[in-house]
Amino acid sequence: MSQVRPFRLGIGLDGAGWHPAAWREDTARPDALFTAAYWRDLVGLAQDAVADLVTIEDSFALQSADPWSPDDRTDQVRGRLDALLVASYLAPVTRGIGLVPTVTLTHTEPFHVSKAVATLDRTSGGFAGVQVRVSGGAYQAGLFGRRTFPDLPFPFDLTDPAVVAGIQDLFDEGADAVEVVRRLWDSWEDDAEIRDTATGRFVDRDKLHTVDFEGRWFSVRGPSITPRPPQGQPVVVSLAHQPIPYAFAARASDVVLVTPFSDDDAARILREVREAEAREDRTVPLQVWADVVVALDSPTVTGVDRLGRLDATAGATWVTDTGVFAGSATHLADRVEHWRSLGYDGVRLRPATLPDDLALVASDLAPELRRRGLSRTAYDAGSLRGLLGLPTDVPHRYATHA
Repeated sequence: MSQVRPFRLGIGLDGAGWHPAAWREDTARPDALFTAAYWRDLVGLAQDAVADLVTIEDSFALQSADPWSPDDRTDQVRGRLDALLVASYLAPVTRGIGLVPTVTLTHTEPFHVSKAVATLDRTSGGFAGVQVRVSGGAYQAGLFGRRTFPDLPFPFDLTDPAVVAGIQDLFDEGADAVEVVRRLWDSWEDDAEIRDTATGRFVDRDKLHTVDFEGRWFSVRGPSITPRPPQGQPVVVSLAHQPIPYAFAARASDVVLVTPFSDDDAARILREVREAEAREDRTVPLQVWADVVVALDSPTVTGVDRLGRLDATAGATWVTDTGVFAGSATHLADRVEHWRSLGYDGVRLRPATLPDDLALVASDLAPELRRRGLSRTAYDAGSLRGLLGLPTDVPHRYATHA
């Protein structure tokens, strides 16, 4: 019997956990959130689960209960370390697992994104990715003072042509930014560095290329100042909830994280993403992963009771942007197996609490997934692209030789 293709497993890291009351759990470490050791320990647990990658959340604005404006709450975690810098710290002290920090493209020059992620790919030995995000809020724009955005009421009125056009522009700009980043990664050929002390030639200038991108938002000549990343093209990940972001992912990403609330939802979303993908000229299929928040049964209390305790601490039932699973590792594995049967390529688990739910993923869920042939048993690839089954011999678009 042929072995089932491994189902990719990602872990989403955010503060003390994704539930807003997670930091008040007895086992939480709120005093360590802004330390390097905290993140190293979390990635160590993800490695115990043999996860393919971890994502690290980030944003321009402080966390808020309102997705578009700051709030005045003092009972929830506020503040973050820079995700890309955290990943840069983790790169030399972890091996085998993908490091995927969140980078917001809006207000950030693609040249800076390109060289920062290329640097991460080098310091991690080829295990870098980037979760790209856009930011259309007026408040976030005000943090930079270079542009203005209208205040859009949330949830969006997608029957308003002006709202739809504004969202489309935001994601079109994001897609152009990713295109510039990808071109800059290719602006050095793989053998552009000579480093010949005898002749005094460090670099072959004929193998450094301008990218000459001209678009509505960017005009970028290049080349980058950073040599081509070890992977050629680090993995680009995006999160998508609606058709416009699905189209963005199909155009710009290697992996898209989607947010089903039910099995019917999961089937519909996968169909819509594949329809968006079919409209693009892709040579490599887009990987579609389901996103889910998890509160797992522990040896002493059920996940349902744990989630109820968190909601009681928060003073309200928590509603987030994706489905929330509370229960046993076996039942979660059943759901993952169903998603796999629908055609999903992976799952990203968002632990409701850290470190507790991540430790339960490692101790209870991951072995069950391995038993069912739904996840890897060891780190057996030399790059994140290799772990995810993406092509590892990525053609260089500007190469001057065969």
